[in-house]
Amino acid sequence: MERGSDTLRGNPRRLPGLATRVLALLCLAVIGSCRPVDRVTRIKLGHGLDRTHPVHIAMEFMAQRLAEKSGGAMQITIYPSQQLGTERESVELLQIGSLGMTKVSSSVLEGFAPDYQVFGLPYLFFNEEHRFNVLDGPIGEEILQSAIDFNLRGLTYYDAGTRSFYTKDRPILSPKDLSGLKIRTQESPVAIRMVRSLGGSATPIAWGELYTALQQGIVDGAENNPPSFHTSRHYEVCKYYALDEHTAVPDVLLVSTILWDELTDQQRAWLKTAAKESAVFQRQLWKEAVDEALKAVEAAGVEITRPEKAPFVATVQPLYEEFRSEPVISGYVERIRAAKDSNPPAPEEPPSSVSDPLNPAGE
Repeated sequence: MERGSDTLRGNPRRLPGLATRVLALLCLAVIGSCRPVDRVTRIKLGHGLDRTHPVHIAMEFMAQRLAEKSGGAMQITIYPSQQLGTERESVELLQIGSLGMTKVSSSVLEGFAPDYQVFGLPYLFFNEEHRFNVLDGPIGEEILQSAIDFNLRGLTYYDAGTRSFYTKDRPILSPKDLSGLKIRTQESPVAIRMVRSLGGSATPIAWGELYTALQQGIVDGAENNPPSFHTSRHYEVCKYYALDEHTAVPDVLLVSTILWDELTDQQRAWLKTAAKESAVFQRQLWKEAVDEALKAVEAAGVEITRPEKAPFVATVQPLYEEFRSEPVISGYVERIRAAKDSNPPAPEEPPSSVSDPLNPAGE
């Protein structure tokens, strides 16, 4: 130990020279390994709609607003048209953190978070005002957070309007017209039960395969909102569109909780605010898209009918009776029906004969 000290003291120039060379090498190593630090949080968002769809345009608006709010520190890149997978695949990618965000129909989420089943019940809302009152209120927020245990956090709802039946060979004027028809549904247990309750044969088929299935007669019809009926070009095969408006299933904007947990409180606030702003923007686009779609399909030779809804509502009453045994869903139904009066002016009351799906007799 002392000899080493004597040696160093006897060669006073060796230590500074060695230290200088070591420091120089360390500096070169550090400089060589350094790259520009990317302080931008980049989020991938995949979905199944095309670029012209109101929801895609709204998500582009969200990405722009998020970049503005964060000063460019947060950026969303959007991959439409199932570039990253189907809706179900996208949800699964969120669960493992391979994808940051996605948009899916709430029907798809029934298999991940059961609370979303309530939106698939037919004639749940009295009118559009009642529906938005629920989605924008505590009930809607509660359901958005119901999938957190499954690594999925809901940020907002996008308006997907109301769904109605379209068919190839005959119009649907009453529930009996659905008897014997094979109707495509989403992979939703509630949608399947609804079509069966109306007398149809429910046939789950992936959205991307539906056009061919209609052409080949695998199914006789399907059900969806006007913009989707139009942009999918299903009107080229189905020439009857009955606006019975049986369900109002919203789209849900989701973020992976794996990503969410990595964000700061400020980043979360920016993202959630941008998402909410995009939902308001999307509703404006949606109304225009519905009008344009109905005009376009009618011009293409589609016969549009508006059947009386009361017979449809009466026919699906057994479905509501089935859900009486499921306290979570029946509880939501009661709260949703009560919410029609929680945001004045109150929505217009429906006809007395269809006043309450869980209590059709008004008792």
